[in-house]
Amino acid sequence: MTTGQWLQKNPRIEVVDALRGFAVMAIILVHNLEHFIFPVYPTEVPGWLDVLDQGIFNSIFSLFAGKAYAIFALLFGFTFYIQSNNQKRQGKDFGYRFLWRLLLLAGFATLNAAFFPAGDVLLLFVVVGLVLFIARNWSDRAVLVAAIVFLLQPVEWYHYIAHLLNPAHQLPDLKVAEMYAEVAEYTKAGDWGAFLWGNITLGQKASLFWAVNAGRFFQTAGLFLLGFYVGRKQWFVPSENHLRLWVKILIVSAIAFAPLYSLKELVMQSDAMVQQTVGTAFDMWQKLAFTLVLVASFVLLYQNGKFAKRVGGLRFYGRMSLTNYIAQSVIGAFIYFPVGLYLAPYCGYTVSLLIGIFTFLLQVRFCKWWLGRHKQGPLEYIWHKWTWIGGTTGK
Repeated sequence: MTTGQWLQKNPRIEVVDALRGFAVMAIILVHNLEHFIFPVYPTEVPGWLDVLDQGIFNSIFSLFAGKAYAIFALLFGFTFYIQSNNQKRQGKDFGYRFLWRLLLLAGFATLNAAFFPAGDVLLLFVVVGLVLFIARNWSDRAVLVAAIVFLLQPVEWYHYIAHLLNPAHQLPDLKVAEMYAEVAEYTKAGDWGAFLWGNITLGQKASLFWAVNAGRFFQTAGLFLLGFYVGRKQWFVPSENHLRLWVKILIVSAIAFAPLYSLKELVMQSDAMVQQTVGTAFDMWQKLAFTLVLVASFVLLYQNGKFAKRVGGLRFYGRMSLTNYIAQSVIGAFIYFPVGLYLAPYCGYTVSLLIGIFTFLLQVRFCKWWLGRHKQGPLEYIWHKWTWIGGTTGK
């Protein structure tokens, strides 16, 4: 059986569901440590707990910060391939239906942002998702080249070279720090009306502008296209050739990570302009390398039956990724913010991690229960149903 035949007969690829679940799990752990972008923590803790807290923070952030979202973005592009390919086999163009789907995602982004001050990534996906619409009929080579160009962070290099040629050239001041400070003020006030309205207006603006400064706009575009390319090449479909390819990706990415990380640390000792341009580029590159290490490792380990069985819960979690992602923001707001229980001042990194793990396990149990009775998660069902209003799914 060819990989194309396999994909047609098996519309879901287990490792992709599990990998998406892994990404959302990692995101929830990072978000809990950050108190969902609400940096209020205990002021006095025992020495031993402070050491443990710092160890927890460094470990979780080194492993997952900037990488979990990248896996999520890669799989967003892969999912676009699956949906567009299903329609293409019927002689239909998924592109305009996808634009409507992005508009629906903007609604979910607004719902998520209402409970997540200046931290929503879904609106970024909506904006950057336009690149998939534009590239949907490009050749494989064009898609890959465009992905590489975006991942190289061309805007950061433009600003760096422009500054070399003209020392007066500066990056545009997007006032991100000022916006986050204002978000923190109304969050501390504990007024539900100001909290919800501020989050879906100023908070979303702060999140998007922060993504510009952090190099995430171009990295997300590159990851979307890379996921689209991976889908076309069907690398997630198990075969000897594909597994050998993932081994090569693992080796090259692992070798590249160390020097890229060292160069990033070295660049961050330079002046502010270099840090904000070259430093951002190297930071994105070292995170990309580690992201590919995580993805390749997961794909290869998943071929082992014992590993696949042990992480089986991630498949259910990944199939309800949108529901889980938004639900964690609602839960986090209730736990940490003044509009809820306001436990942030009592939760250091260790306690916050335990809360994140407990929330994750609770969500996994809910996913298993729900999917035992329904084909899709509640928000996934709404998104799917509304995507195909007036059309057919192609299934």
